[in-house]
Amino acid sequence: MKILIVNGPNLNLLGVREPDIYGHCSFEDYLEQLRALYPAVEITYYQSNIEGELINRLQHDGFSIDGVVLNAGAYTHTSIALHDCILSITAPVVEVHISNVHQREEFRHHSMISAACKGVIAGFELDSYRLAVEALIHQNSHD
Repeated sequence: MKILIVNGPNLNLLGVREPDIYGHCSFEDYLEQLRALYPAVEITYYQSNIEGELINRLQHDGFSIDGVVLNAGAYTHTSIALHDCILSITAPVVEVHISNVHQREEFRHHSMISAACKGVIAGFELDSYRLAVEALIHQNSHD
C-alpha cells in the first residue's frame, strides 16, 4: 500500500510554530514514528508553501497511490483549486488538521476542500495523521 502525506503552508515549521497549538515535535520526527507503526505501508511525504506545487504533486501521484492524507493548512479555507484537484484524482483523500479548527477563529470553521474528501479528521494533534492513515488502510482492505 502507498500513501502520500501532503502538508501545506507553514507546516514546515511544526515543532517551532505556535507550540501551544501545534506541539513541539517536527513533522519529520513524527513521520519516522508513523513509518515505524506501518512498516508494510510505503508512506511518502511532501510539503510546500505554494498552492500550485501542492496541486502538481497531487496530480502527479494521485492516480498511482492508494490514498492521500492532506493537511492543506490555510489553503483549506480558500482553495477551490485544491477542491477541484481532489475531485480529479483517483486516490481517496482524507483531510487532516492538527488542531480542532472549530474551536479556533471563525474563518477556520469552513473548509473549501471537505466536500471533495473521503473524510475529515481534526483536533487530535499529530495523531490526526495516524488516524487518517488507519482510515485509508481500513478502506483499502474493504475495496
